[in-house]
Amino acid sequence: MSDIIARRLKCAREKKGWTQAQLASRFGFKDRQTLAAVEAGKRKITADELVRAMDIFGVEIEFFTDSMRLVGEGSFNWRASREASADLLDQFEDRAGRWIALYRKLGEKAGKTTSPLQPRLVLSERSSFEDAWSAAEALTGEWQLGEIPALRLESAIKQRLGALVLYVDAPAGISGAACQLPGLNTILINRNEPEGRRHFDLAHESFHLLTWEQMTPEHKELADGDYCGKGRQKRIEQLADNFAGTLLMPRHMLAARRQSRAEDRDLHEWLNETATELCVSAQSLKWRLFYLGLLSKADLMDIDDRKLTANGRPMDKQPKPHLFSAEFAQRLHAGLLAGDLSARRAGSLLGMTFEDLTEFFESYELPVPFDL
Repeated sequence: MSDIIARRLKCAREKKGWTQAQLASRFGFKDRQTLAAVEAGKRKITADELVRAMDIFGVEIEFFTDSMRLVGEGSFNWRASREASADLLDQFEDRAGRWIALYRKLGEKAGKTTSPLQPRLVLSERSSFEDAWSAAEALTGEWQLGEIPALRLESAIKQRLGALVLYVDAPAGISGAACQLPGLNTILINRNEPEGRRHFDLAHESFHLLTWEQMTPEHKELADGDYCGKGRQKRIEQLADNFAGTLLMPRHMLAARRQSRAEDRDLHEWLNETATELCVSAQSLKWRLFYLGLLSKADLMDIDDRKLTANGRPMDKQPKPHLFSAEFAQRLHAGLLAGDLSARRAGSLLGMTFEDLTEFFESYELPVPFDL
């Protein structure tokens, strides 16, 4: 427990932008070395000092002691709109961190092991878009994604990367995220987004997990691909988009479909139909075809993007994934049955009532593991 407190104290200090000397002064320590010893785990913090830390940072005691929270652990990369504020991301990141920490803690209690080895792509920000295409084409074959890669991608990410994939109800403006955490990398997808966007975000974030060490992404990137600024970070996101587009829409697959399209067929109708078949967005398909030279500039100018929204289908007619995932539901179910946490505690961590938990387990055809 003292190690957790020490790590989280350091995290809280760094988030405030304070030096050890500044925080030591607020504690009333005689010198910086006392705080340094606490943060290094060489000196235990006293009960009175812990209460003082709660007051200094304006947090509850669980911030320092709750093992089912991620504090000072894990790095997030969020795909979000310009309108998604830093405060909104921080608040949702805290919630998401509890879900991930809960899954990890229940796994530890059940004796689940994780591999310290993580697959990596040999790419860097100096790589070309063609390099990203080649890497994606190779993975399409190696991961055996088949003729419609989007349908097998989630399973491949779980099996090949050992990552947790969670479908969540995110605030408007947040599409998804990747969380790099030793032993438990996670991808979060907003399940209320159109199907094509969900699959693209899944492919895009898998790129970040595969290249995190050599191309660490920023905390927030724009989900619409309208990259601001220049330099390294813009290059990383462009490489991620090129990788994702190729992974979901390999050249040979699109070339065959483009060749079979009748010339008098309405282009919008064909794009929407083909994108729906491939489980991608029509806008992504449009740009992928253009970069492959399978759509001309004249074709591009004639396209009205409004006709491609949600692949031309009403959003309320499109099914969405169940909340979180089958793996998450099964681990939570087992943890409740084993008494590793109470239903009340589970509901608090997940932001669910008992009725919500009941519906959640029933959606995965699992018997409700508690009495109402």
